[in-house]
Amino acid sequence: MPEFSGLPERLPRRWRARAALILGSRVGTVAMRGFAELIRVQIFDRAMTLAAQSFTSIFPLLIMLLALLGPAYRARLTDLLHLPSGSERLVQQALSGSRSNAFGVVGCLIVILSATGLSRALVRSYRAVWQVAQTPAGPAATGRQVGTVLALVAVLLVARLLGRVAARLPAPHVSGVLFTLVTDIGLAVLLPWLLLGAAAPRRPLLAGAVVFGLLMIVVRAAGVVYLPRALQSSTDRYGTIGLAFTYLGWLYVLAFCLLLAAVAGGMVRAAPVDGR
Repeated sequence: MPEFSGLPERLPRRWRARAALILGSRVGTVAMRGFAELIRVQIFDRAMTLAAQSFTSIFPLLIMLLALLGPAYRARLTDLLHLPSGSERLVQQALSGSRSNAFGVVGCLIVILSATGLSRALVRSYRAVWQVAQTPAGPAATGRQVGTVLALVAVLLVARLLGRVAARLPAPHVSGVLFTLVTDIGLAVLLPWLLLGAAAPRRPLLAGAVVFGLLMIVVRAAGVVYLPRALQSSTDRYGTIGLAFTYLGWLYVLAFCLLLAAVAGGMVRAAPVDGR
């Protein structure tokens, strides 16, 4: 863990007293421990890995699902996902002329097993953040990894469906925030529970899930404004490659929030308990 005790001595003389006062306070101690944890887990590198794995795992699963449903339900699911016009055109081009048997049993298995790369990246991240020694292995681990990616796609669809339900309630904005808060907290609990099983530490798991839900309230509000404009602009300028990079950048933000929340949850376990 990086050591910050000598930091005031490395500052200009006129700032040393104030820096020592800040670092010696409870807020300063927590902040420094948090920075140390972020450096230890290599949050920027791991967030990029999760973003890339999400891009190459979730989108193929969604395309497979759209192809299996066929034209009759494809439009409904695309509308439920509420894809921007550029993304919708790309999906239609990818699926144009495809039939439900385009994905056979072997093809579906290849897509699903390939998507478990995201699950393995999540396992490595959670093990690093919470310093978990042992995790499920063997066929049980593979089953958990497959279940995780399928559950992730299911949660994505459920979140969109709940958004539609919230829009029809008397207070749509408040209901939407509450629905997404519960969904995000549930997702942050479900992922490590599926992947780590009994090895998942309970207090960091629950605390991190709550932090993730609160972070996502802000991130979702920003995404409503930013993401559609960014997707349209990148598509107009750079075409498909611009669309892909915009999605990848947004997935990086989501992965960073997930890891940041997990780090915050881990600090709950490490926090000293005052005597009562």
